[in-house]
Amino acid sequence: MSGFANSPVTAVLGPTNTGKTHLAIERLCGHSSGMIGFPLRLLAREVYDRVVALKGPREVALVTGEERIVPPGARWFLCTVESMPVNRDLGFVAIDEGQLGADPERGHVFTDRILRARGRDETMILGSDTLRPVLRKLVPDAEVIGRPRFSTLSYAGAKKLSRLPRRSAIVAFSAEEVYAVAETLRRLRGGAAVVMGALSPRTRNAQVAMFQSGEVDYLVATDAIGMGLNLDVDHVAFASLRKFDGRRARRLTVAEMAQIAGRAGRHQRDGTFGALVEEGPGAFTPEEIMAIESHRFPALDHLYWREGEVDLTGIDALIASLERKPDSPVLRAAPEAVDLAVLRRLAGEDWVRDRTRSPAMVARLWAACGLPDFRKLGADPHARLVARVFRHLSEGAGHIPHPWFADEIARLDRIDGDVETIAGRIAAARSWAYIAQRSDWLADPAHWADRTRALEEKLSDALHAGLTQRFVDKRTTVLLRQIGADASNLPVVVGPEGEVSVEEHVLGQLTGFHFAVAADARVADKRMLLAAAEKGLVAEYRRRGMMLADAGAADLVQDDDGVFWQGARVATLDRTANRIRPRIRLERALDVLDPPMRQAAQARIARWIAERLAADLPDLATLDALRENVDAGPRVRALAGLLVDAGGLLPRRAAGVLVEQLDAPDRKLLRKAGVTIGALDIFAPGVLKPRAAAARRALFGLTDAPRDGATTLPRNAPGATLDHGFRPLGQQAVRVDLVERIARAAHDARPKGGKGGRAPFAPDPALATSMGLTPDTLSRLMAQLGFRSVRAPKDAPPRWVWKGLTPLARPRPAPRDTSMGHAFAALGELIDD
Repeated sequence: MSGFANSPVTAVLGPTNTGKTHLAIERLCGHSSGMIGFPLRLLAREVYDRVVALKGPREVALVTGEERIVPPGARWFLCTVESMPVNRDLGFVAIDEGQLGADPERGHVFTDRILRARGRDETMILGSDTLRPVLRKLVPDAEVIGRPRFSTLSYAGAKKLSRLPRRSAIVAFSAEEVYAVAETLRRLRGGAAVVMGALSPRTRNAQVAMFQSGEVDYLVATDAIGMGLNLDVDHVAFASLRKFDGRRARRLTVAEMAQIAGRAGRHQRDGTFGALVEEGPGAFTPEEIMAIESHRFPALDHLYWREGEVDLTGIDALIASLERKPDSPVLRAAPEAVDLAVLRRLAGEDWVRDRTRSPAMVARLWAACGLPDFRKLGADPHARLVARVFRHLSEGAGHIPHPWFADEIARLDRIDGDVETIAGRIAAARSWAYIAQRSDWLADPAHWADRTRALEEKLSDALHAGLTQRFVDKRTTVLLRQIGADASNLPVVVGPEGEVSVEEHVLGQLTGFHFAVAADARVADKRMLLAAAEKGLVAEYRRRGMMLADAGAADLVQDDDGVFWQGARVATLDRTANRIRPRIRLERALDVLDPPMRQAAQARIARWIAERLAADLPDLATLDALRENVDAGPRVRALAGLLVDAGGLLPRRAAGVLVEQLDAPDRKLLRKAGVTIGALDIFAPGVLKPRAAAARRALFGLTDAPRDGATTLPRNAPGATLDHGFRPLGQQAVRVDLVERIARAAHDARPKGGKGGRAPFAPDPALATSMGLTPDTLSRLMAQLGFRSVRAPKDAPPRWVWKGLTPLARPRPAPRDTSMGHAFAALGELIDD
């Protein structure tokens, strides 16, 4: 390129949104060959994709430090400025953002291209109008063309993040600040896309696609946004007006402010800019606002320069040429860059000097020093990596060993960790991608180029996913768009499993009347989601309230925790003095219903409980009605109340005096109500049936239920207690109704009349045996019934007989020899006739 000193040079200068890049692409495609150098890899990739669409992939090349796509017949090249192949014979050459020649860190590269890069037929320099005076002196023959901005750029004042309009870009100047702003926007506005110069093209494109498609309405970016990235931005807000330029933190120049602010508006659409604060260092001054709106900025009076054609005869000669002072008054010596700082450190190593005794090895050393410090570690740590690279490049076959390269790639091939961790791996991977693009540094560079590209793509996808997960909440975005004027009109959809969503974004789960925010929602979002659901679910709550008020018997379920409907608890039953009439306390979730609807729901639950009691425990329902019947008499009502409180099972001794006071009409009334007044227990037999017994246990909170259908149980078995209707007798427990049958059988077996009532007798043991009673259990039962065993005379047949006890006699334990052949004598009238 440097051989075409007489080719025409055109400088196209002007503010942003003037179509300069579009003009350069048109001119590039109009020549038989050409090249454009861009300040960012991202921008080079974006334009590469556009030109490929016009010319086809076999004709277009992409050349950056980390990526090279160079088909054999490529004629059009899209490059980063640093990677422009300066010795190619091409018809057209353009340098974008030429004013970056004034940048202390990279400016010397842009200046070198402005001075030396030439196309055979045409050369074009694109940049800000501030470049005009310097360019006149450096390239006096250049034709300078001014391009006015297509649209108006105006100051919109300071706006907080919460008040920024949609389609806004917020610019920050560090990764930490970018992440902080994006996190705030996620909470306030549902999220933001993130664009930084350090992102890979794949990640950047994925993030920009979210913004361009409207998936998110906000973009948070570094000043990379000012370098020609084409975005549909209406407003640019500055989170700060200070940046660290590699050496110090300083306020942006007005030209830098304008470069960034100019991304607002596109083509004929006007744009606005502003800050996040009205006062202080982060606010614009009136002079800055006027200059930006009028596109008038102080002209550049110098560019940074460093010798581009270096002396490779030796290390010292190389360093001397790089330190050479410029001849032009508008050029200044560039500050020491990282590559020169690394070279100085390696020049002090004897082994390096021993290996650089030829121009070829000096060139190889200088190429190694050109490895960018993608990880931003600083000169000393970076010099150690470069030293190891050069050691391999300067020995043996001059190739970096595959095992080392492979190990480093494997170490980075992980997608776990947070956004910062993955971004750090991508930065490290870029170093190895850069190495893989040097054709003579590896034995198989094509393989490792593919491998590093695949690694970067994998990490980029993970980074995009991490950025989206951390900084984008699609639910919030949708809600904030919908919730504006009337939140009651939110298009809330309740799925068959109770999932609540708006435009397919799940807000949470509705169980009964309780809405639970989605588990993946962050704490800061829960209040908003709850508010949105409350407003959007009004109609659904009303519908469910009507369903509950009209619920069928099968729709309600009761357990120890309360009453449930559609799998959700709707009421808690609090115990009262009347155990079968609990107080119904509706769950707080039903507060979403209006008072009449709540009353209807409570009334339905009360009716259901009464219906359930009547169906499951009709005997208790009858006794409860008898207790309330004033015509039943005080003794009957009192005994009915005791039975209700005891669940229909009461030891006779607990109501002994009351039973003795009952007269014949009282007993008749109780029998009609289903009450059995037994020798040992007073009970309603219906409560012992399996269904009633289960309902009784649930109502009274009884545990350790006996097995269904049991007549006797081992003494230590579950349910072997009077609470469950089983009377413990020695090693067994016998169901109380069966105890009463045996008592009646014993009563019927006693001799009748005169003194025969006290005569010994022998009941038939078949009944007890059929029930599963052991002899010991039967003996204990007869003893509790008021009988005692007596021995037959010695000359009598081998059987037992019983002799009645006197009323004052103290009962004695049953004898150990308890066969079914014993006889029993009555103590008194214990059986209710």
